[in-house]
Amino acid sequence: MSGIPIISVVGKSDSGKTTLLERLIAELKRRGYRVGTIKHDTHGFEIDHPGKDSWRHAQAGSDVVAIASPQKLALIKRLESELTLDEVASYITDVDIILTEGYKRADKPKIEVHRKVVGGELLCSPQELLALVTDEPFNMPVPQFSFEEIGALADLIEEKFLKRREFPLVSIVVDGKGVPIFKDFTRQIVAKTVKGMVSALQGGIGRFISIKIDLGEGEQK
Repeated sequence: MSGIPIISVVGKSDSGKTTLLERLIAELKRRGYRVGTIKHDTHGFEIDHPGKDSWRHAQAGSDVVAIASPQKLALIKRLESELTLDEVASYITDVDIILTEGYKRADKPKIEVHRKVVGGELLCSPQELLALVTDEPFNMPVPQFSFEEIGALADLIEEKFLKRREFPLVSIVVDGKGVPIFKDFTRQIVAKTVKGMVSALQGGIGRFISIKIDLGEGEQK
């Protein structure tokens, strides 16, 4: 599947995932890239507060509550089951790359953060890893960086995921599952077809195009 590149930063508790992400985000921003982030919270969270207007909307039964101001937008959606990473990422547009904290079980390239004091085996196999950020060396065929080598890590990400592309990025998600598009030619055909249809509409010209289609129960067969 090809879309906005998604890289997951994973590691044990207290290994320094958030600190690494802070530095990596800052470095990519310094280079002019637009960055989106996703935090995976396995324990659940609340960003709304009892008594607030938005909380009252949800209590009344609203399935989705949006809070908008001139500076920020927040979307609160109650879920019956956890969304896949691709589904969560579909809410993020107009960025060059998405970095996640967590999602070690998702099928995305990963940067594992390891500290000797935390100890234990690595969470990921070499095949899953884009890179390893560590304070001790590992005998494995994976690029390894110290916690101070943020620039070199950003170089690796830039080279593999952010260089100017000959073909457009296209992603298709059906019922939360990514549909693989293996050939550049196929991506180009899809992109040109959609661009041609959308550009004929008022306001339909731009770099990022996102289309969601609900076929309805009667159309799924």
